[in-house]
Amino acid sequence: MAYADQLQRKAGKGGNPSRPRLRPHDMNGKKLLAGAAVLAVAGVCVSSAARDEIPAPPPIVDYGPVRLVAFDSCDNAVAELRRAMAPYVSAYGLGGRNITFAEGMATDNSAGVAQKSVPDARTAATPPAQQQGHSTTNVHEQGVDEPDVVKTDGKRVFSIADGKLRVIDVASKAVTGTVDLGERRASQLLVSGDRGLVVTESPVPMLEPTLPPGRPSFAPQSGTELVLVDLKGLKEISSLKTDGFYLDARQIGGTARVVVRSQPRMPWVYPDQATNEAGSLRRNREILQSEPITSWLPRYELDESGAKSSGTLVDCANVSHPVVHSGTSMLTVLTFELSGKLGTGQPVSIVADGDTVYGTDRSLYIADDHRLLPELPSRPPVQRPITTAIHQFDIGAPGPPKHVASGDVNGTLLNQYSLSEHDGVLRVATTTGTETRCCWRMPTELLPQRQPAPPQSESFVTTLRRDGNQLTKLGQAGGLGKGERIYSVRFIGKMGYVVTFRQTDPLYTLDLSDPRQPRVMGELKINGFSAYLHPAGDGKLIGVGQEATDQGRTTGTQVSLFDVANPASPQRIAQYHLPDTNSEAQFDPHAFLFWPQDGTLVIPVASYKAHYELSSLVLRVDGNQLRDVGKIAEPSSQDYGSGQRRTIVIGDQLWLISSAGVQINARNGLAQQAWLPFTR
Repeated sequence: MAYADQLQRKAGKGGNPSRPRLRPHDMNGKKLLAGAAVLAVAGVCVSSAARDEIPAPPPIVDYGPVRLVAFDSCDNAVAELRRAMAPYVSAYGLGGRNITFAEGMATDNSAGVAQKSVPDARTAATPPAQQQGHSTTNVHEQGVDEPDVVKTDGKRVFSIADGKLRVIDVASKAVTGTVDLGERRASQLLVSGDRGLVVTESPVPMLEPTLPPGRPSFAPQSGTELVLVDLKGLKEISSLKTDGFYLDARQIGGTARVVVRSQPRMPWVYPDQATNEAGSLRRNREILQSEPITSWLPRYELDESGAKSSGTLVDCANVSHPVVHSGTSMLTVLTFELSGKLGTGQPVSIVADGDTVYGTDRSLYIADDHRLLPELPSRPPVQRPITTAIHQFDIGAPGPPKHVASGDVNGTLLNQYSLSEHDGVLRVATTTGTETRCCWRMPTELLPQRQPAPPQSESFVTTLRRDGNQLTKLGQAGGLGKGERIYSVRFIGKMGYVVTFRQTDPLYTLDLSDPRQPRVMGELKINGFSAYLHPAGDGKLIGVGQEATDQGRTTGTQVSLFDVANPASPQRIAQYHLPDTNSEAQFDPHAFLFWPQDGTLVIPVASYKAHYELSSLVLRVDGNQLRDVGKIAEPSSQDYGSGQRRTIVIGDQLWLISSAGVQINARNGLAQQAWLPFTR
């Protein structure tokens, strides 16, 4: 009997904003939870024999706060991982029934104190400073770089497209070199001086060690490959392949930290004409109990200028686990000094899942919203709350990160902008009421006659502070967008801004100056929504999203300018609407450019009215107005769908980079000055 492909990776987004996260409405009921990447069966009936052997789901239990514990030996590690995974083994590998707990569900221990004065929102909504003379990647935290498809140091522009890393000289306006990355799917780039770290996703999984005779084969997971490039000599220096999916990365100075998620490699068997479900289940349980610790630990292949090595990426001693976990996923943080050799990245791993990465200059946070793709349960499922676990790593010192605390909050995150650290307090914006309620292709005879009504969604901002090895809840502001979900979040200083949407777009302003008593200060209801919020200075906020009718039907890209100087009474003071279009900046902030020196604002837009057209919309924030400067389209010779993906400011020019080439226009007047086509 055929079985489905491996669960889609969570993206995001998140952590990675260039990878939109799969939200509940995107997945058609396919949910993810607590460190499980699961093999699921499409359209399979449940035999009574197998159903009898699959235990009923346990009741929902509060397992207490998230807390990490290190393994004290490899023998204890494999015993613990086998024990944790055992309940989730089915006739089809992992899954087979509802998992109703996560990597620890926290209790509510909030406390309140007297309110403080409202912070000055005028100074709060201040855009991050740009380097003199040229713009840089639009990032969440100033001084913490994020990987993207385009980078610049003001003298050179680096572009990743079509499997090639290209270097463009700004002075001569010419492509001075290309590094061909071959069949590897290069997706992102970090740069430090004359070194570049290219993130690629291997189209061919890492090779498996030779299996003993008679041992069943299994579908290996995809791999991540990191390539260190000499940007001056235009050559590869070294490469590191590792198991699993790339989540995201952050860079401070010349130090890059990359987060990868991997799953255990198990040779599961599946029902076929010779083996029924009950037999397959028994065999899979035996397989689990015989697998060595190396089946859980990610592997690597390193090529340092032709010197090759391979093996287990992380040692048992460098792996920690929550007290409650499923043993079905592992997060690994790799640390690289880009000025030196690549090496194996000084790996540190935890037995947990993750889908959102957020970093400051001293902390790296990895969050997981505990979702699982349910598979063929043995009884009707029950509603269960979804929590988000958050793991904090200290990256203040050179070398590998040190895990220092974990905690959790109710609800799910939108993306990395749902997290923000300020004065040692972590602020988290989540939406609840998105609980898994029913199952994917549940057999008709198992469906309840009356389905319980789903809980009403509601959003919250929760404050946490590290207390020992715990992220402890300080306070919470709730009641945001009842019946709606979060579409965008921005924390700026001691203020918070949250947009929810269903039919209208409430923009909430929050006073976070007292983390023990965060409070909603104001609310602005308008049609449409903002999917990305950006500080514009002088108490103003820019929103990029969609205009919508009174019934909530979207009608095209809108850019809004909000006055939030008075948090109790936020106002939209200007709006620009471009009908029948959407923008990549709605889900990827890296596509958004704001140059505060003269208020230039650029976003890519795609028109779908008369014909499909890609261009860049240029506006200017001028006091309380949004002025239409114009649209820039590439030459007609561009390939269909190449699209302008990024715009950067260099001097008095706008550089628009796509997979087809680079177009240079004057910042004032937008006159085209050059077109540099890329050769294939």
